[in-house]
Amino acid sequence: MNGDQMAGQDQSTAASDQDPGKIGIIAGTGRLPMLLVRALEAEDQPYLLAEMEGFPVAAEGRTVQRFQVERLALFMDRLHDLGVTQIVFAGAVRRPRLDPERFDPLTATMVPRLLRAMQSGDDATLREVIAIFEEDGFAVVGADQIAPDLVPAPEVLGRVQPLDQDAADVARAAQIVAALGAVDVGQGAVVAQGLCLAVETIGGTDAMLAEAGRQLGQMPDPRPDPNGARGVCFKAAKPGQDRRIDLPALGPQTLREVAVAGLGGLAFRAGSVMLLDRAEMIALADDLGLFLWSWSDALSPE
Repeated sequence: MNGDQMAGQDQSTAASDQDPGKIGIIAGTGRLPMLLVRALEAEDQPYLLAEMEGFPVAAEGRTVQRFQVERLALFMDRLHDLGVTQIVFAGAVRRPRLDPERFDPLTATMVPRLLRAMQSGDDATLREVIAIFEEDGFAVVGADQIAPDLVPAPEVLGRVQPLDQDAADVARAAQIVAALGAVDVGQGAVVAQGLCLAVETIGGTDAMLAEAGRQLGQMPDPRPDPNGARGVCFKAAKPGQDRRIDLPALGPQTLREVAVAGLGGLAFRAGSVMLLDRAEMIALADDLGLFLWSWSDALSPE
């Protein structure tokens, strides 16, 4: 790689050549990237933090390597130069708008395969991104491999226990999410007393919960029994999803939105969803009177 390429590609916020990382964190927005940073720092594991242009990471003073999608091949060269051998994707991003005039020649050859994958949905696109990094010699690992404590075991977290009707709603929501995931649509659904109030699509969890709240705010209440189960927001990874990328993550803000929507709790499939701050979420669920349930097919409330 020549000097001009190096200068164009290395847009880091501080010089990191002196201390190259081994695990490259390709960061998006949200809390997950810094949770992984802290986990690696606790283990004295060298790392490099990188952000895609337009999706800044709250780096809290850490060095950040910034890259452009249109110059992805040069960025991967840079990662090799800095000693990165493993890659983890963490945080939320949207599909960027690409500028054809900014492509370097090698990255331009990747565009047709990415465009084909995009036509098949987000999951196919993410799998293609993994394949590109692996073909360039990187080992791609999942965020849960770096911080396994983020993925709770099956149990009801906190003091509020789901009732039998809540359990039935969770099971119904799990069926819906599995069907959505099979066609690569979304990872969430809201169900109340057997009625599906909203599903997750391109707008994400926030839009899904806003729609559920709108439905529950109508008169008369759409739930058959106004005094019965209030409903549940359920999240799960898609069937057959590659766990190394786009594993669902939940944080305290989701719990607040569940409460605003008028639901009774938040549930997620055990082993396939990350909690970004477990202690805070448990305390908040208790304060809000919501159940927080790491659910499996075999687990029922006592």
